[in-house]
Formats: sequence, structure tokens, C-alpha cells
Amino acid sequence: MDTNKFETALELFDDYNSRDPKRYTWNGAVYPQELFFALNVYQWVTKLDPNASEALLLASRCEHIGRWEIPRESYPEGKAGYLNWRSNLAKYHADIAAQLLHKAGYSDDLIEDVRRIVLKQQLKTDPEVQTMENALCLVFLQFEYDDFIEKHDDAKVVRILQKTWGKMTEPGHNAALTLTYSERGKGLIEKALA
Repeated sequence: MDTNKFETALELFDDYNSRDPKRYTWNGAVYPQELFFALNVYQWVTKLDPNASEALLLASRCEHIGRWEIPRESYPEGKAGYLNWRSNLAKYHADIAAQLLHKAGYSDDLIEDVRRIVLKQQLKTDPEVQTMENALCLVFLQFEYDDFIEKHDDAKVVRILQKTWGKMTEPGHNAALTLTYSERGKGLIEKALA
């Protein structure tokens, strides 16, 4: 790994995500929301795979880069609108990442590896893509879950938890069970897994 190139890429990703107008408060500190989530997805990837490849580490830092630039509200309501938004958003993230990686001096081959992970290609057969999915689910459970359950009824939360659990593999499941949850949050997880 070329440390200078790697650090340059992370800096470019972080600078881009620092533009997010949405803010996220954690332990009294306020962060640009997508920067906060990118830093934590990266941390989870390093915990789940201490020998993560350079491509996986880079992908984890830019998985949702620029997410605020294509708001959910710009697509129709309902499942079809949501899936279309998610698909177009993934391509957008991959394109921004590729531009910034070119700027940092990375080869086309490595950029394609990062794109493959960001686009979650071959999710169930590619261990790197699966590690990324585990990390994304863990960030949701650790930082977004409590707010999510306040906005939705128990039946919907249980369905979402079952889908989330289904996306993860054993390392993700094991890590999820070590997190601290509110009493209601823990109860809903137990219900979803029953």
C-alpha cells in the first residue's frame, strides 16, 4: 500500500463528506452526518477484518459519499421509488469515489475494485462486499436504530430488523449482539430473532 496515496484518498473523501449540511450529534460532539457515518463504517470494517484490503478500506470510507446530494424526496413514494433511489445513489457514490481516487493517483484496477464493493456486487459470494454490508448494518444498529424505532411501530421495526439480520453473516451477528440497546430496542431485536 502506498501510504501517501491512501491518506490522500481518505482526505479527499472526508473533505467531500464534510460538506454535508446535515449534522449528527454523538457524545456531545457535532459532525457532518455522512462524515460521521463514513468514519464509523471504516472503523467497523477494520474491526471485522483486521487484514482488510486497500480497496475495502477505501470503499468503507466512501460508501455513501455525497448522499445528501440526491435526497429520498426527489423520488416517488413507495417501494419502487425507494429501490430506484437506492440503485441510482449507489452508482452516484461509486462515480464520485472513482473521480476522487483518480485524483489521488490510483490505478483503474483498484478503482474498479472499490466500485465493485460500493455497488455491493456479488454480495453473498464476495467476502469483501459482505464485510462492508456487515459494517453498514452495524452502523445502523449502533447509531440510527434508537431514532428509527421512535418513528415506527413495532411490527415495521421487527420486519426491518429481520431484513437487516438477513443481510449480515455470523461476524456481523456476533458484533451486533455486543452493542448496547435501549430496553425497547433490545426487546424488538429479541422479537425479531425469535
